[in-house]
Amino acid sequence: MSDRILVFELGIPIRWGDMDAMGHVNNTVYFRYMEQVRISWFDSLGFRPEPSGEGPLIVNASCTFARELRYPGTVICRQYVGAIGRSSVETYIDMLRSDDPDTIYASGAAKVVWVDYAKKKSAPLPEAARAVMTKALAR
Repeated sequence: MSDRILVFELGIPIRWGDMDAMGHVNNTVYFRYMEQVRISWFDSLGFRPEPSGEGPLIVNASCTFARELRYPGTVICRQYVGAIGRSSVETYIDMLRSDDPDTIYASGAAKVVWVDYAKKKSAPLPEAARAVMTKALAR
């Protein structure tokens, strides 16, 4: 894995409805947690996705499930940034519980490509977003 730098953290309550018949958070919900962290991170940078303009698009995503998450609780999602390209950025997320912050319950990754939604083509990362990410990587 490439170098990665922590850029954002978000607590997400585990909802009763997040669990499946096996009594733990359904695997698909982990991807929803990661989606929320990415969107909240872009919001914090001032880059909310605009369907008639430009914004992020996930071209691949993965998750490694290390331990089961269960209701009740809060998932602490830590977002990291890795390699930055012309129109893309590698992102990584570790998921922990607020009552067990030293244990990683799942780890995910996604390649985010900045796109012009109308043209359905990649676009350069906005310079302001690139500056924030590059500054984080320089730490």
